Amino acid sequence: MIQAIGLTSNPRKELPPAVDDVSFEAPAGRVTVLLGAPGAGKTTTLRLMLELQPGRGITYFRGRPLHRIDHPAREVGVLLGEVPGHPARTVRGHLRMLCAAAGLPARRADEVLETMGLVSLRDERLGTLSRGLDRRLGLACALLADPHTLVLDDLAHGLSVRENRWLYGVVRTYAEQGGTVLCTTADPKEAARISDRVITLEQGRVVADQETAHFARARLRPRVGVRSPHAARLSALLAKEARAARRSVEVVQEDGNRLSVYGSSCAAVGETAFRHGIVVHQLADEIGDMGPGATPPPETSDSPAGDAGVAGAADSVAESPATAPAGSRPRASAGANSTALRHTPGASDTPGTADVSSPAPAALSELPPPITVRPAPGPLRPLRYEIRRAAGIGTGFGIGAAVLIASVLTAVLSARLGHTPQPRLLAAWPRELPLPPAALGAGLLGALAFGDEFRHPALAADRGTVPRRLGLLTAKLLVASLIALLLAVLTVGCDAEVLYLIHGGELVEVPDDWLALGASWLGLVTGCAWAGVLAAGVFRSTAAGLAAVLAVPLLVVPLVQWVSRGSSVRAAAGFPARVRELFPLGWPFGGERYLEGVLRLVAQPVGGAMALSVAALLCAYLLTNLRSRVR
Repeated sequence: MIQAIGLTSNPRKELPPAVDDVSFEAPAGRVTVLLGAPGAGKTTTLRLMLELQPGRGITYFRGRPLHRIDHPAREVGVLLGEVPGHPARTVRGHLRMLCAAAGLPARRADEVLETMGLVSLRDERLGTLSRGLDRRLGLACALLADPHTLVLDDLAHGLSVRENRWLYGVVRTYAEQGGTVLCTTADPKEAARISDRVITLEQGRVVADQETAHFARARLRPRVGVRSPHAARLSALLAKEARAARRSVEVVQEDGNRLSVYGSSCAAVGETAFRHGIVVHQLADEIGDMGPGATPPPETSDSPAGDAGVAGAADSVAESPATAPAGSRPRASAGANSTALRHTPGASDTPGTADVSSPAPAALSELPPPITVRPAPGPLRPLRYEIRRAAGIGTGFGIGAAVLIASVLTAVLSARLGHTPQPRLLAAWPRELPLPPAALGAGLLGALAFGDEFRHPALAADRGTVPRRLGLLTAKLLVASLIALLLAVLTVGCDAEVLYLIHGGELVEVPDDWLALGASWLGLVTGCAWAGVLAAGVFRSTAAGLAAVLAVPLLVVPLVQWVSRGSSVRAAAGFPARVRELFPLGWPFGGERYLEGVLRLVAQPVGGAMALSVAALLCAYLLTNLRSRVR
């Protein structure tokens, strides 16, 4: 069950809030629809419920707000907008990544693909899917963790009638098995066709909360649509004749030259216009909410009986069996005493015709099998997710290849100019560049680490309003470190090989202080990767992550140099000797050399600035994480 209480979005400058004090309930075992014209606040309401947008109010999912649920993906299945994934990722790879995020076995992805009829498309890229397949995959993502609740935004918009029927057949089956469904639509007839309860929004406020039968009687009345240049005169004549005949006829004059006549027929309106010599440009039977500003009707208009028949949608769902697995969604028995709209394969696809059938098991749309055993959360779950996220697309490999090419070209050009020291030559870091290509590439890969979570609500919902869980951060920092170290080693290796082929062995000799130089080099590249990850997590932007990396040599280094003015180098140089004096027994395994190397790294302008930047970003990340947990 969903309970939304006082949902209000933040005001938009001088405009009123998009959602203002919205409260409603969506019971379990029923389909609840949020109905409203575009801009009425439906999507904003869903985002406030899922804590994806700042505002006031609270939403309880089975008695708990989303940020108090340990594994939100197992409680709420979400579909907002397009398929929640990178367009270059494969269908199967995307589902397997979501399985890792939710702590599910990888085989769960294949089960859902088979149920949704996407097995033949498992190697297709998300960006190549049609609108119908996109919606299927989005619903598969929402059902992946076998949640108790589905929250779907405009699920069938722009789909064919056949695809529309199939998707809503799955949704209806899910509700009949005890799940809670909340979806949005702008079409009143569609709302009546698929729902058990309709909540109407207008300008961000709830204006009606009705059972489907009441909604259909009040909102979807048959009427006659008339267009005439003499609409005002025709309206007066129709009202006068209705009073004289004591018939209940309501004439509503809408914008321009249009009339909506309730309680009459095309023949009666046409005869009145003919007798009084009134020109009529349009005369048609219509269903309610088909006037100006409403959603355009499908190719074949619905009959009143078809919409009225949907008013008898299911009002009851059988209780879940006592043997349902712990933690899974309740499953209704096959003999549930309800009459509901279902999808029947091969049924007539006439738009607007309601398919009301008896609850035979064969008519039910198939759902993925329930998850009988919930795996316990482990420390490797976020690491598996991060590895699948990073390796599932070719962006990282492309950036790595570009970094190696840029490094080789920079090293060769610097060697030809002849004024770059050998260590900087191997790192492709002439003094004219603020950072070497490897460090910039590692920072960019780190800045891309949070892109999927911030861009796609299906991932963000599993980690709270902003994905700042420390386990996820640790996994991202670890994977970014491994990628940065690999990139740093490959860069030096490629540069050395090319320089050896072109200039011989004098430029690739191993320096005496190779250990300290190597530690400095690996620390620089890893620090750039960490700065990109932390800045992207704090500022919720890939561009901000890359900007934080570039700010180290351009802004932080001059600031550190101005503050220290060389004193830190002298202090660092004498620090190991002073430490040896305090510990006369000596350092085990020659630890003073490693300590000196670390201090030399920090004492360097770029190293000190990088350490300062990473520490500041880590503190900011932890503060935002604590603030979100307190809330």
